[in-house]
Amino acid sequence: MLEYLPDHLREDLRQAAKKRRRGSRLHIQLGDVIYPLQRLWATGLAIEAGRLTHLRGLVDVYDGPRHLGHCLIVASVLEEDELICDFKYFQTVADRPPVDFERTGEEISGYLASA
Repeated sequence: MLEYLPDHLREDLRQAAKKRRRGSRLHIQLGDVIYPLQRLWATGLAIEAGRLTHLRGLVDVYDGPRHLGHCLIVASVLEEDELICDFKYFQTVADRPPVDFERTGEEISGYLASA
């Protein structure tokens, strides 16, 4: 549909879409460097192409200061103004340690001392 529009209108639409995406708090961290995400879906993520041209390996995904998990990026390809990365798995980070039994009922928040 965009191919029928004049070039200057197509460029204005791309710039408007870029501005709309900037509000995302999602980002990845590679060592000390932080790259904001444009999109995140079940099997991949997208980063602005001006920031990176190639990406592979284990990265940490954050939503603001909250650590969402780790993902192993196995492929990346440049498409227009985005670097599209596909990951092999996404390991979520839990806020409590794993248990080896089924939790039933309410959790006990503390014990009262016996009188």
